[in-house]
Amino acid sequence: MRKFLLFSAILFISIATKAQSSEDSVKTVVNNLFAAMKAADPEALVATFADSAILQTIAQNKVGEKYIRNESVKQFATSIGGLKSGAADERIVFETVKIDADLALVWTPYKFYFNGNFSHCGVNSFHLVRIKGQWKIQYLIDTRRKTPCE
Repeated sequence: MRKFLLFSAILFISIATKAQSSEDSVKTVVNNLFAAMKAADPEALVATFADSAILQTIAQNKVGEKYIRNESVKQFATSIGGLKSGAADERIVFETVKIDADLALVWTPYKFYFNGNFSHCGVNSFHLVRIKGQWKIQYLIDTRRKTPCE
């Protein structure tokens, strides 16, 4: 019985460690994206995305109508690369991370600061895929608003 309990404990710890390391590796990619944004480093930013990545924002026009704005990774990287280091500071909280095999879903509420001043807040929804053993962002959609941010 003791051997069974010891085996069960070792198995549980090994499974928990593997799950934790997968979650940490997914979080690292997301954190690398925001570090690249803050550093105004377009190459590091592009490295976090899959080649066929899709970036979208749920936006609102001047009359209040909602629409989806699409942006390529190249466009996003170019705009970030044109900023001074430290200008784009997106502060996230990992609320949800779900992983199944080579697919991960990440939900991160955020507050965005531009040149040290609060700009907007919202939520990022990421889908990541594991390609050749590395997690890459395949899909990113976000919301943007001024309030409420809590």
